[in-house]
Amino acid sequence: MRNMFIFLGFLILLVSCSIDPVTGKRTFNLIPEEQELEMGRTYDPQISAMYGVYDHPALQKYVAGLVTRLGKVSHRKQIPFKGKVMDSPVVNAFAIPGGYVYVTRGILAYLEDEAALAGVMGHEIGHVAARHSVEQMSKAQLMQLGLGIGAALSETFAQYAGIAQQGLGLLFLKFGRDDEREADKLGVEYATRIGYDTESMAAFFNVLDRMSSASGNSLPDFLSTHPNPRERVVKVEQLTKEWQKKIGKSNYKRNRKAYLKQINGLVFGNDPRQGYVENNVFYHPTLKFQFPVPAGWQTNNLPTQVQMIAADQKAVLIFKGNGTQTAEEAARVFTTNNKVTVSSQKNVRVNGRRAVEVNGTISGQQGALSILSYFIQDKKNVWQFLAYASSNDFPAFKATFLKTMRGFKTLNDPSKINRTPKRVHIKTLPRAMQWEAALSFYKVKDRALHQLLNSQAAQKGTLPKGYQLKVVY
Repeated sequence: MRNMFIFLGFLILLVSCSIDPVTGKRTFNLIPEEQELEMGRTYDPQISAMYGVYDHPALQKYVAGLVTRLGKVSHRKQIPFKGKVMDSPVVNAFAIPGGYVYVTRGILAYLEDEAALAGVMGHEIGHVAARHSVEQMSKAQLMQLGLGIGAALSETFAQYAGIAQQGLGLLFLKFGRDDEREADKLGVEYATRIGYDTESMAAFFNVLDRMSSASGNSLPDFLSTHPNPRERVVKVEQLTKEWQKKIGKSNYKRNRKAYLKQINGLVFGNDPRQGYVENNVFYHPTLKFQFPVPAGWQTNNLPTQVQMIAADQKAVLIFKGNGTQTAEEAARVFTTNNKVTVSSQKNVRVNGRRAVEVNGTISGQQGALSILSYFIQDKKNVWQFLAYASSNDFPAFKATFLKTMRGFKTLNDPSKINRTPKRVHIKTLPRAMQWEAALSFYKVKDRALHQLLNSQAAQKGTLPKGYQLKVVY
């Protein structure tokens, strides 16, 4: 133990000369820049596979170009910043070490103009420029060294199940309030330097604040680390005035029409073509299968798997494709690679399909998990259900697991198959009219949603001829 503390002390001395590129002050950092860049190159493909990249080349080019311009005025110009739109309805934006910046299609629907997008992207670039992620990761690594923290599961199984506690998980550590405030400052600075009016950034934060207040839920991810969004809005407005005065341009752009043109036709909300849950059944119209989902469980539909998590978080059920040719081979590879202690394995039928059922346990540093897995042969595909819980909790969930696994079957119902996503449509007013009249003109039913989507229009009162609105249907 004494040697461990000596080692940690040496480590702290070693990194004490690391300089924050924004403030110029010494900072605690175990990760050199080249390693940071390599992390970005390594994890970007994993993030893209996990969350999915939105299939819209023109929009991808548009966002990537804006991120590149912002990166060139940042405090780390040497980093090749890259932007990407993720195919997720969640309202969020984030960045990882190495200059990879991500924005979801969910957040794009609520932004009013290019200036707001620049502010949001500038904020995320600010996190990278100030090395917030690598500082957090350095602290987490030091804690693991000092306290001997071990994963509850083997690393292989954690990665297989999509719940890895090392590596990728460290990229998404929550930032503290000071880091978020600094990222706001940098976002305003960078966006203003390339000519944008970041009042739009403040207006967007107001929208997110109203979104959370209206739903009664916690704040969207992009605001979740801030206890007082209204204070944040005031600060961004103040910073906008300061930076505009400092730079001294005669005018600053918002580029609303250019932005709305880019998001015209944007998929809004969940895309049913990628699978959806309705009345406790998961349907996949494209792949034409369905299975029951446990009532009251949280469902996460990711490109690589469907995760179902019990309300008390004591059990997890995962559905995913398996790359092997047969159900028997899939079962063998899974049990071997994950060192499963098999208690029983048998061939079964699931609605006419061959399948293999495996029961067993997987040991970790903090105890054993009981697992149940079904490998279902579906023509040339093999689908896998994987359920796990602690050995003590597993018996209470087994019937629920089996109901879902044995409920897998072909989707034939045309009413479930022929689903199309809602989209954002940009409408140009043919004449001047009041906000409420415009909603009626376009036969808008969800007025609260459209007030959030068009926050500037809702505040204007009378809208001039030619004004553009976002309408979802």
